[in-house]
This record gives sequence, structure tokens and C-alpha cells, in this order.
Amino acid sequence: MSGFDKREEGFEKKFAHDEELRFKAMARRNKLLGNWAAERLGLAGADAEAYAKTVVMADFDEPGDEDVFRKVRADLDAKKISVSDEELRRAMTDLLGKAIEEIKAGR
Repeated sequence: MSGFDKREEGFEKKFAHDEELRFKAMARRNKLLGNWAAERLGLAGADAEAYAKTVVMADFDEPGDEDVFRKVRADLDAKKISVSDEELRRAMTDLLGKAIEEIKAGR
């Protein structure tokens, strides 16, 4: 294997690793967001955990964050819970940071 091939293989492995970490961070962020929304929806315990799973699953509808945003937004609106779009998007951003920190810490 040439030096170029080794470098290429190294880049491919790093890319795969980075994508795996990104996927884990987004899934964890969505679970944290589900718990955040569940609290506002008055859900606790098993109901909150079940709701958080539905938020995680919503991310498989389409690429990007909009599917998750729309799901939580619709659920909050259905229960007439007052949360602005900006507050919801801020929570998504803040919780992604928290998810990344947790993954880096090995939790």
C-alpha cells in the first residue's frame, strides 16, 4: 500500500468516525429535546421517555432539523403550550452542545 493509499484510508476512517459521532450527538440531542418538551407537556416517567423516543424517531423523516422542529412545535401547539419558535430553536442548539459534551465525557 502506498503512502497515498494509507493517507486516503486514514481520511476515510476519520470521516466515518466523525459521521458516527455526529449521528450519536444528534440522536442524543433529540432525546434531550424530547425530555425538555415532555416536561413542558406535563409528561413524566415512562410517558416522558416514550415521548422522547418519538422525537428521536421524527429525525428519520427527512434530512436536517426541520422534521424534529415541526414535530415538537406541533405537539406544543396541540396542548396550547406557549413556547416561541426562537425558544425552541435555542433549546435545540443548547441541547446539541450538551449532547456533544456528554459524548466527549463518555456518558
